[in-house]
Amino acid sequence: MRVALAQLNPVIGDFPGNESGLLAAYQRGVDAGVDLVVGTELGLCGYPPRDLLLRPAFIAANEEALLRLAAATATAGTGLLVGYVGLQPRRPGRGVSNSVALLQHGRVQAVRTKSLLPTYDVFDEDRYFEPARENRPVEFNGHRIGLTICEDVWNDEDFWPDRRYRPNPAADLVEAGAEVIFNLSASPWNLGKERTRHAMLASLAHKTGRPLVYCNAVGGNDELIFDGRSLVFNGHGELICEAAAFAPDFRIVDTSTRGNPGGMTARAITDEESVFQALVLGTRDYLGKCGFTKAVLGLSGGIDSAVVAVLATAALGYANVHGISLPSRYSSPGSLEDARVLAQNLGIRYDVVPIESAFAATRDQLAPLFADRAEDTTEENIQARLRGVVLMAMSNKFGSLLLTTGNKSELAVGYCTLYGDMCGGLAMISDVPKTLVYRLARWINREREIIPSSSITKPPSAELRPNQTDQDNLPAYEILDDILERYVVKQQAPAEILSAGHTASDVKRVIRLIDGAEYKRRQAAPGLKITTKAFGVGRRIPVAQRWREI
Repeated sequence: MRVALAQLNPVIGDFPGNESGLLAAYQRGVDAGVDLVVGTELGLCGYPPRDLLLRPAFIAANEEALLRLAAATATAGTGLLVGYVGLQPRRPGRGVSNSVALLQHGRVQAVRTKSLLPTYDVFDEDRYFEPARENRPVEFNGHRIGLTICEDVWNDEDFWPDRRYRPNPAADLVEAGAEVIFNLSASPWNLGKERTRHAMLASLAHKTGRPLVYCNAVGGNDELIFDGRSLVFNGHGELICEAAAFAPDFRIVDTSTRGNPGGMTARAITDEESVFQALVLGTRDYLGKCGFTKAVLGLSGGIDSAVVAVLATAALGYANVHGISLPSRYSSPGSLEDARVLAQNLGIRYDVVPIESAFAATRDQLAPLFADRAEDTTEENIQARLRGVVLMAMSNKFGSLLLTTGNKSELAVGYCTLYGDMCGGLAMISDVPKTLVYRLARWINREREIIPSSSITKPPSAELRPNQTDQDNLPAYEILDDILERYVVKQQAPAEILSAGHTASDVKRVIRLIDGAEYKRRQAAPGLKITTKAFGVGRRIPVAQRWREI
């Protein structure tokens, strides 16, 4: 069977745009003479639609778009698989389903519904969808094909010994006579996921002895980044097609192909390049899908703002990024020079707006109220908040989205200022630990120096008091990030973290800082998810609570 993979980048709720993209892909498939064009999970409405699914007008618009697409298949024999929101009138049960429709000859020939509904991490599908009661093969052009959606192929007992669900929908379809398994997916990316996905799908195709066609969405939707990398395996578990990473693509493949055809596989890329591409895509789509074309950010001369500036420039173009330095009495000349050189290297607009006079005036105003009290973090935070005022003013005046520059390590332990450096509309690197920020910076400079070397080599500092460094208040980032990974991402208990060689004082200190900073994270800008556990919608910790493990 000759099939085309329509690896598209849908916009949630943009039914005309998503319909147009699917129709264009379908016409390409018709012109190429393929049997079937395969779209992505909920490709008609975009994924994840979340509580838009509770709006009847949204569901109706989705149904109308599906019927128009079906009508467009009237004059060609080529079929089209479309992911959409199905109606489930039976009660008891939820009113809609996560479904796939086979369109051919001007009508909806068959509909199948997702069986396994993920409800963990960033997923909440059981909140909205009714699962399939059964899933039988569909007759198509003399073949019996199995239609599955995303999670339906993530539960093979031979690959996942610790499974979340009992059924294995793909294996059940093969047992019922399916000759080919199709999977429409919207599988968010995180570091290393592409390797797990490849191994899992190859194993399933080999086990079932059936070709497996996996079409994944691409693009950024809020905090989620979809990497594409659609895959096709033949019935021997051999990879016969791999679509582009982090970009829309259209690939044609014959499911009976043997071996690994030359030129069909996307090149392997390093973790640093994957993170870079993911953040660029997520940033470009977040701004574009929200109606922004320009970004503004504070340039401190440090490594975090430097990496954010490079990413923003790659995403939006140098003419659409504005860097602003906001020095106070504690800002070093070297930091200002590093910020200037970075902006020059990137070709972005750069301005210097000193906050010293505003800081002095604010201190004078507060002096009567602060009588007999020594200076402390209050004065440090005033500087950060004054910078936030200036940056937000630039955002408002020029319609630019303010990018925050804090990394995951800082956000984890609350080493950031509410209404100061946390001001902004997108926290681009809030899921990037500090040690990975350094790796990204070195990768960015792999061919020439874009980020000044001193931004990478100097001790990190907020420069809010004389001779300040991050390590005045925090363990070394190598230690902090390992504890963060173990406690937040791997959800290890303190005893397990101690057994990895960390000192009791470091473990206790970092964990208490992480637990105590939840109120700050609740007020942070949305971030882009690149690890298996990011702060945000996928980690739901109460703010008002007293549970402590250490």
